[in-house]
Amino acid sequence: MSLLELIAAADPRGLAASGAACLDRCLPPSAEGAEPDPLRPLWAGCADPRDWPERLAEARAALDALPDPTESALRIRTLLGEAPADRAGEELRAWADACSVLALDIHREHDAARTDATELVGRCRAGDPEGAGPLLSGEAARQVRILEMLAEIGDAAPTGVGLRQVMDVSTEGQRVLRAAVSRRARVRG
Repeated sequence: MSLLELIAAADPRGLAASGAACLDRCLPPSAEGAEPDPLRPLWAGCADPRDWPERLAEARAALDALPDPTESALRIRTLLGEAPADRAGEELRAWADACSVLALDIHREHDAARTDATELVGRCRAGDPEGAGPLLSGEAARQVRILEMLAEIGDAAPTGVGLRQVMDVSTEGQRVLRAAVSRRARVRG
């Protein structure tokens, strides 16, 4: 299935967790003295819908407190500000979809085979990564994997079941993007 199909079929927990994972992967390393993992509260809100509003507010506050945020952090902060307070409905689906697009776009921007063709992001979401660089195609595959994992778990599963594995996949993706960004900075510097 394509990303578009998986997002369209995802349940509320899947949408919340996939959106959080997309934002988490793209968050740059925290500045000294800043919260090391400002989106950590959001994961607790993914586990239990009753905690979502409070955890969302905590994550927003942590991102707002970042000193000298990068362009990526500002884009993530904007999307987090648009997250619905209720972890349900079409607003959540639209938010998760926007998180998917943002993550793919950030990966495209940092790809060694960088292209300015934003239609490439749309093609990757539709299941056609031809012409995408390794970061973009890897991120598309990672999003598919996470959504498939979440679909297997289902919204009716006990609180927190499977989210640890999703977080692990997301953390590995975060390391890949940070390593690529660091390599590009060394080459430029």
